[in-house]
Amino acid sequence: MTRNPATFALRGAVCFSTNPQHLTCLEDAYLVCQNGLTVGVYPQLPEQFRGIPCEDFNNCLIVPGMNDLHLHAPQYAFHGMYMDLELLEWLNTVTFPEEARYSDLNYAEKAYSIFADDLKKSATTRASIFGTLHVDATELLMDLMEKTGLKAFIGKINMDRNGSKALQEESAVVSATDTVRWLNDIAGKYENVKPILTPRFTPSCSDELMSRLAEIQQAYCLPVQSHLSENKSEIAWVKELCANTSFYGEAYDQFGLLGGKTCPTIMAHCVYSSDAELSLMKDRGVFIAHCPQSNTNLSSGIAPVRRYLEEGLHIGLGTDIAGGHSLSMLRAIADAIQVSKLRWRLVDDSQKPLSLEEAFYMATMGGGAFFGKVGTFAEGYEFDALILDDSKLRHPQPLTARERLERLIYLSDDSCITGKYISGNKIF
Repeated sequence: MTRNPATFALRGAVCFSTNPQHLTCLEDAYLVCQNGLTVGVYPQLPEQFRGIPCEDFNNCLIVPGMNDLHLHAPQYAFHGMYMDLELLEWLNTVTFPEEARYSDLNYAEKAYSIFADDLKKSATTRASIFGTLHVDATELLMDLMEKTGLKAFIGKINMDRNGSKALQEESAVVSATDTVRWLNDIAGKYENVKPILTPRFTPSCSDELMSRLAEIQQAYCLPVQSHLSENKSEIAWVKELCANTSFYGEAYDQFGLLGGKTCPTIMAHCVYSSDAELSLMKDRGVFIAHCPQSNTNLSSGIAPVRRYLEEGLHIGLGTDIAGGHSLSMLRAIADAIQVSKLRWRLVDDSQKPLSLEEAFYMATMGGGAFFGKVGTFAEGYEFDALILDDSKLRHPQPLTARERLERLIYLSDDSCITGKYISGNKIF
């Protein structure tokens, strides 16, 4: 990571969202950064910035950094494998045995080093990441991610039931105690990574544990990440486990862990959320992490993302490694568009497919809002940017910046990423 001058400019073909429906594309423009924040995008460099350092990228595409709202770092070791199973069987036969291996710090370092290096090279600039239930391994993951320069929330998983003999905390007390130990260990240690409270999902967390996590959340003012309404069997299971609730989201909300002003929350999937659940999520300001690739791989279904956008819910994209098989947020954008077309054609023809503009917004500005003023090149937003070099992709005629961006998204070729900036710092 290189700390850039306080004020500098990048020159190229600049594309960014201003809202879900509009994508601004400037064929030749200057993007100005000052003290880690975006000043603006200009067709000509304003007089007050004449003489500042300017890197000319020869018409490469310059787009905002992308924000992955949901992925599992320990699962990266088996991404692209074991895709013939549905969620619950996949967890029990593949995921839990793999995550149990992270009690071995030598293995954890080997696996997490690969993950951190590959994520650094990807389109992702900020992410919300699940670790495992192991305190030492989670701290190791945070150490490695800190070095990448990427911004991330990282969570030590909590699970005191329905795991496996090798992957389950002994009790709610042990889980909560380990979580507090982890939070105290890392206090004030990092610049780029922050903790996020991470109950795996309701089937893995007893009521006692959820109650203790609620106390921790309030004491430490932590955000929360978990899973919600991903799979029909999972939803039926939650109904059995939480007979006092009328829908899945209430299993979190009864403990104050489903959003609110003091509890920013990401819920992954929300494929089968009921009207009541959606209404509660909107009221609580929950961010939905739409994970189209994993929902396809694990045969979960297709989330009604069009509805979420139109009803004004917060929504971004997640790769959901390793239910998803690709770290590429470019691929996540294409996947989101494609599955929305299938939902429109096969499930609900009243819900139009996503446009390129809408899916790009979700990957950048939509998901970025969880991290603050992130995900666009408007004045005052954090300066997160990607340089995309498509010069090796031959074409018989000139293309507009929008056409070039669409092509790169559908080709999902992260090798085109030749530069990355986060909060004004050059990552590579």
